[in-house]
Amino acid sequence: MKKETQISYEYFKNSVELNDIEKELFKRAKEARENAYAPYSNFLVGCSVLLENGEIYSGNNQENAAFPSGLCAERTTLFWVAANFPDVKIKKIFVVGGHREFSEKNPPIPPCGACRQSLIEFETKQNENIDLYFSSMNDEVMKVHSIKDLLPFYFDATFL
Repeated sequence: MKKETQISYEYFKNSVELNDIEKELFKRAKEARENAYAPYSNFLVGCSVLLENGEIYSGNNQENAAFPSGLCAERTTLFWVAANFPDVKIKKIFVVGGHREFSEKNPPIPPCGACRQSLIEFETKQNENIDLYFSSMNDEVMKVHSIKDLLPFYFDATFL
C-alpha cells in the first residue's frame, strides 16, 4: 500500500513580509549569528526563541577543534532555555545560517538532522506545535507550523 506525506510551509520572499514579532526574532537570530564561534567551518548560525511568556532568547553555534564536540545554534539555545525555563512553552524559533562569506545565492538554511530531533523532543514534551522559521542572510524565509513538517517520521519516547 502506497501512502503519501505532505509538508505544509510558507515562503516569504523577504523579511518585510513578516509581522513585528517575526521581524524581531529574525533580527535577534541575525545578531546572534554574528557571535558564533565557527573558525573551522566558517558556517555561522544564529537562533532566537520566543517563549509563551513573551521573552526572547538567542544563541549561536559553537565549534570545537575536536569534531564533533561543538554544538549547533538551535540546540545551544534550546538547551539553555530548557535549563532556565523548564515549564515555559516555546512558541516560535527563528534560525539564520550561512557561510561567513555571505552569498546572495544561499537559500534558506534548515536545521540539521540532530537539531530536528531535539526540536521534535521539545514540541512533543510541550504537546503543542512550534512555529519554525529558517533563513539565510539573503532575507528569504521559510516557515513550518510544526517540527513534524520537517521530520514526519520522528522518533520519540513512545518508541521506548
